[in-house]
Amino acid sequence: MEGVAAGTTSIEAATEALRLLPYEDIGFAKVDHHRALRDVLPEVVLAEGKTPEQAAEIARRLAERADRLLITRAGRACFQAVQAALPDATYHETARCITLDRRPEAKQPGVTILCGGTADLPVAEEAAVTAELMGSAVQRVYDVGVAGIHRLLDHLPALRDARALVAVAGMEGALPSVVAGLVAVPVIAVPTSVGYGASFGGIAPLLAMLNACAA
Repeated sequence: MEGVAAGTTSIEAATEALRLLPYEDIGFAKVDHHRALRDVLPEVVLAEGKTPEQAAEIARRLAERADRLLITRAGRACFQAVQAALPDATYHETARCITLDRRPEAKQPGVTILCGGTADLPVAEEAAVTAELMGSAVQRVYDVGVAGIHRLLDHLPALRDARALVAVAGMEGALPSVVAGLVAVPVIAVPTSVGYGASFGGIAPLLAMLNACAA
């Protein structure tokens, strides 16, 4: 409206911009351009279940009006399609995420992300990439599960200085409870499906975290 009043934007262009608010219907998807007004991030695209071309087109439409973009559960084929439309997009192999960040500002002190084992890295990295795109600086402390608790204790001073912790673990899911008993900062517990025996595809660590004494 300010552009129309100043004479720098035509009425037709302003009408078209308003028509696309709050979402844009592209047939196979309704792209939510107002998500960033209601949340910290613009709409996050879940690539799983979408064709590479569908994910790329949604990403292109979002990137026309947003300074950040996050696509999760994305394979290489999806990234190639997105990169063809958005050459400045970045692929995070371990996290299986595609990001685009056009903001100039520096990251703010943020979170420390821990994981119990190397097999938990995809979940931990997805959390890390997301936090970074939200503007947080992220410290990573990986492979510090309770089977070798000395590995965790070596990082205890840094954990106690953190503003918040994300503890990712599969198997029996003990890591978040142990960490929460050692620090005085918020701990977000994240179970993974990594495990065997009675892990039940992640149900065991989920229940352990929900019933943690340190919660």
